[in-house]
Parts: sequence; C-alpha cells; structure tokens
Amino acid sequence: MHDGAVTAAELAPDARASRLDCEREQVILRAAYELLGEVGYAGLRFEAVAARAKASKATIYRHWRSRAQLAVDAVRVCHAVDDALPDTGTLRGDLVAWFSAMAEATAGADGPLLAGLVMAMHTDPELAAELRILRASKAPLAEIICSRALARGELRPGYNADLIDEIVPGQLFMHSFARGGPLDAAFVDHLVDDIILPLLRR
Repeated sequence: MHDGAVTAAELAPDARASRLDCEREQVILRAAYELLGEVGYAGLRFEAVAARAKASKATIYRHWRSRAQLAVDAVRVCHAVDDALPDTGTLRGDLVAWFSAMAEATAGADGPLLAGLVMAMHTDPELAAELRILRASKAPLAEIICSRALARGELRPGYNADLIDEIVPGQLFMHSFARGGPLDAAFVDHLVDDIILPLLRR
C-alpha cells in the first residue's frame, strides 16, 4: 500500500512503461537510503523521498510499487559492503578483511538502519520477502573464500561455510548494540581466531 494517492493519469500504461535513467534512479535511491537512516522504515514516505530527490511523487510511484520495494532497492544500491571480495592470499587474512568491513558498516550509520529493517521484517511480510530475495541474490562470499582456502590446503573437505553467515552478523550486532562493545581489530581477531577458524577446521 502506498503512503499517498496518485491519479489515474499518473499511472497510465505509457507512464508505467517509462524507465528511469541510471543517474536519476541513483539519486532517488540515495535519498530513500538517507531517509531510512534518519526516520527508519516505519517513517519512510514516498513524498519525502520525492522532495529530497527533487523528483515528482508520481515518478516514485511509477517505478516502485511499495515502500518495501523502494527500501530494498535503496539497500541494494547504497549498501555494498557485502560486494567487496577480499583476496589477501590466506584464509585468515580474507576473513579479517571481510569481517573488518562488516564491522565498520555495523558501527557506522548503516548498522542501526539495517537493524531497523530486520526488526521491521517481523511485521511487514513484503519487506521480509524482498530482503530475503536480495540476500539470496548476493554472491556467496563465504563459500568463495573457503573454496580458495581449500585449494590452498588451508581447509579440509567437509567444512561448513554457512556458519559464517549464521554467526558473524549476529555477533557484530550483539557486541555493538546489546553489549555496547567496540567493533575494533581486537574483536575481529576474536571472531576469526576463537570462533570461525576453529569451526571451519574442526
């Protein structure tokens, strides 16, 4: 359901068929991402996104059918930490580099924004479905990193790369938000050396 009304003329077939150019889409999605960080998912309104992006409200409605779709597209475009694949030459180096990037994002403005979206998934089935589709579309970084380690002889067959995605994001959020601890190099080393590497090598 939209957060405002548009006229039939604004939703005419030829209008719906129009496509945004890449630069304009980026401006709109950046505006939506900024607003998510400021007001949260519950406070995200198409009118506010249009005003910040200097776009018409009809343009927003024409290209995003719902708040959930707009929010997830904004995350897809503006939150790219998971897209960076480290290649340090060692399993430990790759994990430290990857987890450090995740820790930096969690400790920054992205952390509360993403935590808010995760909480909103419990009450918004469409948002939950869209975020799960986005997650499934991401490159399997854990498996790629572990496969390289297997080829180098650092891991034995039978490791479970899924443990990384099951454990690390939750540990970062709990340590930062619940316990108020710093997501510093010492904590990343703890995640790698005391938790993830022993589990992968057991």
